[in-house]
Amino acid sequence: MATLACGIDIGGSGVKGARVDLDTGEVIGERVRIETPKPATPDAVADACRQVLEALEVGPDVPVGSAFPAPIVHGVVPFMANLDQSWVGVDVTELMLRHLGRPVTPLNDADAAGLAEVAFGAAKGVEGTVIVTTLGTGIGTAVIVDGALVPNTELGHIEIDGHDAETQTSAGQKTLQNLSWKTWAGRLQKYYSHLERLMWPDLFVVGGGVSKNHAEFLPLLELRTPIVPAQLLNTAGIVGAAYQAARVAA
Repeated sequence: MATLACGIDIGGSGVKGARVDLDTGEVIGERVRIETPKPATPDAVADACRQVLEALEVGPDVPVGSAFPAPIVHGVVPFMANLDQSWVGVDVTELMLRHLGRPVTPLNDADAAGLAEVAFGAAKGVEGTVIVTTLGTGIGTAVIVDGALVPNTELGHIEIDGHDAETQTSAGQKTLQNLSWKTWAGRLQKYYSHLERLMWPDLFVVGGGVSKNHAEFLPLLELRTPIVPAQLLNTAGIVGAAYQAARVAA
């Protein structure tokens, strides 16, 4: 596998990219960030990705991966929440090849973060089933089994007590409903206990911006499964996309 790759993390507000050292999982040099175009149409976002690669001076032999805020099924976007609706049905692989003149490996952003944690972060060396959850406006999830990604899982949307889990349990809901750490931890307890019964994982990794406050809520949870904070934080999408691109290219 290559020792250098480039990752691009495409979000609702910014398109961020960097070169990544795949021996360590560390970003090389500065990250480049471009405001997400408005409207965030496929052609406009692909052009932003081209600008990021040009700014980073990424050579043609360097694998490139891109993390998207959407499921990616065999290279195609079936559903889009945070970018323009014209993305639905788009073949991302073909789009990027047309705009960038090179192959790009697309994947879901939560999947990218999960792969980064398994390869370089909190789940490195853990065998079996790892579930990475990102607690933000919603709940993103990634499932990795013995290093192999099960793509596009949406375990933030499991139903608990008649509700879509993320509408009650995300970090965004904690803020909107002004929940105390203890009250929110009670909701997290119910969510992670339910995941345990469905998946029987070997490890939970908790990411998202709120994970920096993990000492406020993780110790309140009583689970069979070990649960730990994510380590890569804001670089996880970039690192995971780069890592996956290198694996595909190998």
